[in-house]
Amino acid sequence: MTEHSARHDDEEARVGSTSHDRRTEIPRPVRANGISLCCATYGDPADPPLLMIMGQGTQLDGWDRSYVDDLVDSGFFVIRFDNRDVGLSERIEGTPDTAAIRAGDLSTLPYTLDDMAADAVGLLDALGLDRAHLLGASLGGMIAQLVAIRWPQRVLSLCSIMSSTGDRAVGQPDPDTIALMRRPAPPTREGAIEAAVERSRALAGKGFPFDEDAARTRAAAAYDRAHDPAGRLRQQAAAIAAADRTPELRRLQVPTVVIHGNDDRLVDVSGGRATAAAVPDARFELIDGMGHGVVPEAWPQIITAVRRNAARATAVPGDVR
Repeated sequence: MTEHSARHDDEEARVGSTSHDRRTEIPRPVRANGISLCCATYGDPADPPLLMIMGQGTQLDGWDRSYVDDLVDSGFFVIRFDNRDVGLSERIEGTPDTAAIRAGDLSTLPYTLDDMAADAVGLLDALGLDRAHLLGASLGGMIAQLVAIRWPQRVLSLCSIMSSTGDRAVGQPDPDTIALMRRPAPPTREGAIEAAVERSRALAGKGFPFDEDAARTRAAAAYDRAHDPAGRLRQQAAAIAAADRTPELRRLQVPTVVIHGNDDRLVDVSGGRATAAAVPDARFELIDGMGHGVVPEAWPQIITAVRRNAARATAVPGDVR
């Protein structure tokens, strides 16, 4: 048994030892799109499903548990999961040459964002869900967009947070910020945690206080659960190789809300504005002072936008699942 699978089994055992109620997390591996994904579900399976898709290198608990509980209280059956190459989901072999990929040579690309979108659809299949509301952040927003583009019949509504269209003319990062994000991971646990805190500080918006202690606690928990810089690099390569989705977004007929902070130094707010402009009848929510990260102070505005957008979804006869 690998260390990765042992951790997964340990996590399942911890949850299996508790009594189950409407909020109990049930982390488990499922086969989706030919690989193993770790997912957790919350709430009443009879409620409309909402699939939360996290960003590059971020595990499922990057969605704070209080956010999940608020969504459950709002009437959703919530699913969060580790994307491929992160957390307790399956690792994909390969070492991408990101410089070559930027130049158009995709020979070292291990997989694409379309593959990651197919993972999300495969997860819905594995859970027996015909349709779901989608909530994606950063890279997760790009993946959610592709699910809506490729499988619109599986999507009830779309919420894209701090993401972009793939058009290189918009959503570009601040040079200093992207340079920091691309630094190699330190080799020690302590170094990796401090580097994660430094990245969090750089991404934090000026409109909200930066909680260094909370950032360090999150970084330590993420490291101890599953630390794998190589997986993050492969996800980054998939994002670099992605084509501009603008023409396909213009054909979407899915209720869409786009949310972005005006102090985002990793994905400039122009990326969010362009996404909202591309999708017919999309709504745009600007969060003043938010950087690249969902902060507790902004969550009430975000969850209100998600609920209103979900309410726009056309009612489907029978079981919404």
